[in-house]
This record gives sequence, C-alpha cells and structure tokens, in this order.
Amino acid sequence: MRTAARLAGLAGLVLLTGCGGGPTASPEPDAPTPEAQPTTSGSTLAARPCPTTAEPFEPTRVDVPGVARGAGVVFPARVRADVPGTPSTDSVGKQQFAYDRVQDVRPGDRRGNVLLNAHTFPDGSALGNRLLDGLREGGRLVLADGDRRLCYRVTERVEVSADTNFYRYYDRRGPAQVAIVVCSGERLGPGVWTKRTVWFARPSA
Repeated sequence: MRTAARLAGLAGLVLLTGCGGGPTASPEPDAPTPEAQPTTSGSTLAARPCPTTAEPFEPTRVDVPGVARGAGVVFPARVRADVPGTPSTDSVGKQQFAYDRVQDVRPGDRRGNVLLNAHTFPDGSALGNRLLDGLREGGRLVLADGDRRLCYRVTERVEVSADTNFYRYYDRRGPAQVAIVVCSGERLGPGVWTKRTVWFARPSA
C-alpha cells in the first residue's frame, strides 16, 4: 500500500514541474537579459572527450550542443514531499536546469534516473523552449561539475498528456540515465500547459 501511494504521489511530479509563469510568476514573464541568455555555439564542455565512467557527482553545468552552452544547475528544495522544485522564473532562472537531490541519483551512479527540469515560457525565451526546438533522439548532453563530467546520448523523446501517470520518469532502479522534463503543448494559462515532454539519455563516450 505504501508503494502504491508513493507512486500515485510521484505521478503528480511530472505534471507540475518545469512550467514558466506559474502562481509565483508574473502572468507574462519578461524577456531574458542578454547576460542571462546562453550562447548555443562552441562549448568547452562538449568539445572534450568524455570518460565512460566517473565517480558520482552532482551536476553544476549542462551542455546541450546547439541548444545551450554550459547552462547552470540549481538545487531547489521540493515544493512538497512529492513535487521537485524548479528554477526561479527571473531572467537567470529561466535559463537554468533544476536537479532533484531528493531522487538521490547522480551522474556516475550505476542505476536510476538523474532528474532535471527546466522552464518553458509562452514568449519562447526559456531553456525549455530551446530544448523543445532543438533536442532530438540522438542528441548529446554533457553533465559536469568542475573537471568531473559525463556525456549522454538521447535515446527517447516522448510527449505525454499533463494528466498522464508517467511513473517511468522517476525510475530509481533501471539503467543509469538522465531524464529531463519540460512543459509543452498548449498553454492554457499561467503555469498550465496541456503536455509534458520528457527526454531520456544514456551514458555515451
């Protein structure tokens, strides 16, 4: 019974994370400042060869070639026990990833999903918008913390309804991978979108 209840709670996580313009944000978020907008060309993270293994670490930067160069990672507390936190909705936060520490899966761990999320904004200016436009199956990610780094290759991109119980995003026992979620589909109002897009990426040299 406890396992079933936990899964029911976890189902709500993917429905509530990564949506710009939520209850604490302005209805129409401001455009990012030039300083907060990451460049999308050449990256020192992506240019270096990746190790095939690494001691587990918490990521502080994420590189997505052609999409985001060295995007920062924040570690917000969960909104509730079953809801991962998101970056802030200011001009800096909307260009960042949030990493869920409560999941307790890090790059370099042997099993489970490293959980990341990012904001999607109605004006198209956030990191989530660029991921939706530019990250496809076969795309590359680099997660890093200082000199520690691991590369990943996207194996699956899936869009699900906002009311779908998508337990697979929270898998802690399956193969080691990164799972990223952002809001997608139609925006019905501040923080309310009809879909969620999820990427799964496996370690890759």
